[in-house]
Amino acid sequence: MTVFDTSQKLTHTLWRGLGLALCGAALITLGAKLQVPFWPVPMTLHTLAVFFIAASVGPRMAAAAMTTYLMMGAMGAPVFSGTPERGIGLAYMIGPTGGYLLGFLLAAPLISVLARGRGWLGRALAMLAGLIVVYAAGLAWLANFVPASKLLATGVAPFVPGDLVKIAIASGLATGLTRLKERA
Repeated sequence: MTVFDTSQKLTHTLWRGLGLALCGAALITLGAKLQVPFWPVPMTLHTLAVFFIAASVGPRMAAAAMTTYLMMGAMGAPVFSGTPERGIGLAYMIGPTGGYLLGFLLAAPLISVLARGRGWLGRALAMLAGLIVVYAAGLAWLANFVPASKLLATGVAPFVPGDLVKIAIASGLATGLTRLKERA
């Protein structure tokens, strides 16, 4: 292998990684923008997108997609749920939902590592572990905005039913994608 071949392979790998990170960020944005009527609060497909990506790619790519999404949001792109109506950029990120965004960044590579080589149930359990991380980071930050006595009722309870449904769907999609890759 010549230096030219190595350079060409490295360039291809970098472009592929950049493309995957951008596609992942676009999918996360789409998930954040899509709202599904649900009780007791409307739900977005944000969690589904993040968890699906995390279980479908390696930990570095999962973190890269989430980092790209957060960087786009920090620069003012209206990628977050409720933007631009509820603010954009860093102002949005330091608002009440900022901890959940950090939680997604921490959970994405964790889910990827835990889900690797697992079937539907293993992936779902990996996503459940990631969800705990998201809730922990989200509640820690939300405590700056909500009294402690209302923290769980505000920051977790309304979202658990929808998040469990999204985990089931994301796990099924990731498992299906893995089977397609194996057949190709």
